[in-house]
Amino acid sequence: MRNTAKTWHGLYVITDPGLAGALGVATQVAQALAGGARAVQYRDKGGDAARRRQEAAALAALCRAAGVPLIINDDLELAAAAGADGVHLGRDDPDLQAARQALGPAAIIGVSCYNELQRALDAQAAGADYVAFGRFFPSDSKPLAVQADGALLRAARPRIRLPIVAIGGINCANGGALIEAGADMLAVIQGVFGQPDVSAACAAFQGLFRDPRIQPK
Repeated sequence: MRNTAKTWHGLYVITDPGLAGALGVATQVAQALAGGARAVQYRDKGGDAARRRQEAAALAALCRAAGVPLIINDDLELAAAAGADGVHLGRDDPDLQAARQALGPAAIIGVSCYNELQRALDAQAAGADYVAFGRFFPSDSKPLAVQADGALLRAARPRIRLPIVAIGGINCANGGALIEAGADMLAVIQGVFGQPDVSAACAAFQGLFRDPRIQPK
């Protein structure tokens, strides 16, 4: 499913067990897919490995049925065990080549690049499938993350041939400016899974990508 990443455009949702409540992560993701989410990342730093494997496998089945890639945050072993489409790597995670060796040539591998254009260029040269910049706005999930801005997206757009994901405190009021600056996808946690109607929240974000006034330059 690696080629899917080449044409990514739209909402990239990231799970948060703290926001799932009684609904559960799988139900929330099903609602997000119904609302038009274009990619899903399973992110759970909890210590219950059996629960995480069960949840990841359930999400893989949901996403496969919807034709949407499932990406696992950080964990190569979990990505392989769950049959996920790929993995997202941060600075302290295994390097890209180790991930490619573990998951195979078809895996989608994304790399966090924070506010560093050179890190994105290096990831592109090393064979990443997408790069992610951020945080762009104050974020409850990563309040101490480094700050990125629209100028970084505008500088990256002509030099990065991969899909560019923007993350960090994004909502429907501020997301359009990031798309206009060059983001192909908006990665969202609270703005989707912290809302009373997950499907409606996703549909609203997808509307930003259909607005002809907001197109990457």
